[in-house]
Amino acid sequence: MAAQNPVKVVDPVEVIDVAAAALARYDRPDLAARLGHTRERVRRGRVRVLVVGEFKQGKSMLVNALVGAPVCPVFDDVATAVPTVVHHAESVSVTLVRGAGTAVERVQVPAAELADHVCEQGNPGNREGWSHVEVGVPRPVLAGGLEIVDTPGVGGLTSVHGAATTAALPSADAVLFVSDASQEYTAPELEFLAHAAAVCPTVACVLAKNDLYPEWERIAELNRGHLERAGTVVEVFPVSSTVRWQAVLRGDAELNAESGFPALVGHLRKRVLGQADLVVRKGVVHDLLAVTDQVSGGLRAELVAQQDPSSAGEVMAALAAAQERASALKERSARWQQTLNDGIADLNADIDFDLRDRMREISRLAEDELAAVGDPTKVWDQFVAWVQQEVANAAAANFVWATQRARHLGMQVAEHFAGERDQMLPALRDDPSDALRSVRQMAPPGTDSWGVGNKVLTGMKGGYMGMLMFGMLGTFLGFATLINPLGVAAGLVMGGKTIGDERKRIVTKRQNEAKTAARRYVDDVTFQVASDSRARLRLVQRDLRDHFTEQADQLKRSLAESQQAAERAVKASRAEREARAAEITAELAALEAVRRQVRALLPAKAGAS
Repeated sequence: MAAQNPVKVVDPVEVIDVAAAALARYDRPDLAARLGHTRERVRRGRVRVLVVGEFKQGKSMLVNALVGAPVCPVFDDVATAVPTVVHHAESVSVTLVRGAGTAVERVQVPAAELADHVCEQGNPGNREGWSHVEVGVPRPVLAGGLEIVDTPGVGGLTSVHGAATTAALPSADAVLFVSDASQEYTAPELEFLAHAAAVCPTVACVLAKNDLYPEWERIAELNRGHLERAGTVVEVFPVSSTVRWQAVLRGDAELNAESGFPALVGHLRKRVLGQADLVVRKGVVHDLLAVTDQVSGGLRAELVAQQDPSSAGEVMAALAAAQERASALKERSARWQQTLNDGIADLNADIDFDLRDRMREISRLAEDELAAVGDPTKVWDQFVAWVQQEVANAAAANFVWATQRARHLGMQVAEHFAGERDQMLPALRDDPSDALRSVRQMAPPGTDSWGVGNKVLTGMKGGYMGMLMFGMLGTFLGFATLINPLGVAAGLVMGGKTIGDERKRIVTKRQNEAKTAARRYVDDVTFQVASDSRARLRLVQRDLRDHFTEQADQLKRSLAESQQAAERAVKASRAEREARAAEITAELAALEAVRRQVRALLPAKAGAS
C-alpha cells in the first residue's frame, strides 16, 4: 500500500478527504468525527471584516466602494442602525435576522426594502429588533470567503452601539477603522483602536473622503504620529469612496488608482484573506498530524512487538504507563481540570472586581459633576451622554480584558497536553454582547414649578415674618407703627433669603434625584454586564473542558488499541508475525505519504512538525 510519488494536494478540504480515506480502515469513529469537524470548519469558514468608526464617517460608502455595488444604503443625514453583513452569493439576496442560537428568525425581503430596515429613518433605534442583515451579492472580491460587516454609527464609538461593536471585535478576523480627513484622531478613537489591536488579529485605519479635504495628507501624518505615540501599530490607507465609485461606473483604471483603493484591496487580500487562510491551514495541519500520529504510533508499537517478541513486554509496559497517564487526564482531579476550574473561578472574581471598580469610579465622578454644575436640569442631556459614554468605555475595557484573560487561561490548560499550545486551543465562543441595550435610560430629575408666582409667594411668606418680627422691635425703638423702615428692610432681606433657600432646596432635591438616577443606571449596567460576563466564561469553561476531554478520550483509545495489538503479536506464530510486519510497514508508508501532503499545506517557512 506504499504510495508512489503522491500528487501534492494544496486544497485543505481535499487533504482532509485524503486523510479520512486513509484512516477509514482502522475503525476509529472518534478520529473520523474529529476530521469531520475540521472539514466542516474549513468549508464554512469566512473571513469576517468589521468596518467601524464614528457617526457619519463614510463607513457604508466605503463598503459599497469595496464590493462595487450599492449594498449599504447611504444618506447624508441618516445613520445605519443595524449591522449589515455583506458576503458572496450567486445572486443578490437580502435576509433580515432576529434572535440567536436556536431561536433565530430569518426573513427575506426585496433589495429595494433594505433601507427601511437598516437605517435610522425607517427603523429608528432598531425598534424592529433585528440583530443583523445579511446581503449576498456576486462580487469577485468576496468570492474568497470575505465577509464585510458595516457596523452602526449611531451615537459614536462611546455609545451603546460602540460598546456592542467593541464586544464584537474578538469575533472578527480584521477591523477597518474609518474616519474622514476633516480632523485628526480623537482620544475615544485612539482608545477604541487600542482595544481593537488587543483582541483582533489585523487592524487597519482608513482615512476616507480625502477628495473633500485638501489637507488630508497632513491629517494622515498626524494620525500616524498619534498611533505611534500610543503604541498601536496599524497601517493607514487614505481613500476616496466617491472617486472609487466613479471608477467602477466608468471602468477607469487610472481613476481607480487615484482613489487609493488598490492598496486597501491588496491589504485585504494579502494580510487578511492570506493570513486567515494560513491560520486555517495551520489548524488543519495540526489536526491531521495529531490524528495520524495516534494511528501511526500504535502501528509502530505493534511493529516492534512483531519484529522482536522478546521486547514486547517492555513495549506493553510503556503503553500501560502511557494509558494510565491518559486515563488520569480524564479524571476530575486531573491537573488540567484543576487549572481550568481554578482559572475560571479566579477570572470570574477578577473580572467582576474590575467591572465594579470601574463603575464605582464613574458613580463618584458623576456625583462630583452634579455637585459642581448646580441645577442638573440645565445640563441633563449632556450629563446623560457623558455617563453613558463613560459606562460604555468601562464595559468595553472590561470585556477586552476578559477576552485576553480567557485566551491566556486556554493556553495554560493546553500546557498539560502538549508543547504546541497555541495550536491546541479550540475556537472559544465570543459572540457579540448586547448587555447595554437591556438597561433602561436614566430618568430626569423632577422639574418642580418655580415660576414668578411661586417666587413672589415664597418671598411674601418670608418677608411677612421679617416685617412682623423686626416691626415689633421697631416699636420698642420709638416707631409708631409695625410698618416702619426697620420692619420693611427686614422684610425685604428675609423675603430674599427665603427665596434663595427655596431655590437651594429645589436644586439640592434635583441633584439628589439625579445622583439616584445615575447610581441606578450604573448599577443596572453593572448587573447586566456582569451577568453577560459570567455567561461568557461558563461557555469558555465548557468549550475548553469538552475539547480537552475529547483529546484525552482519543489518546486513551489509541493507547488501548496499541496495547491489544502488542499482546496479539506475542501470541502469533513467526509466519503470522512476518506477514503482519510487512502489512504494518506498508500502512506506515501510506500514512507517511498522507503526512507529506498535509505538510504541503503550509509554506516552507511555516512548516509543521
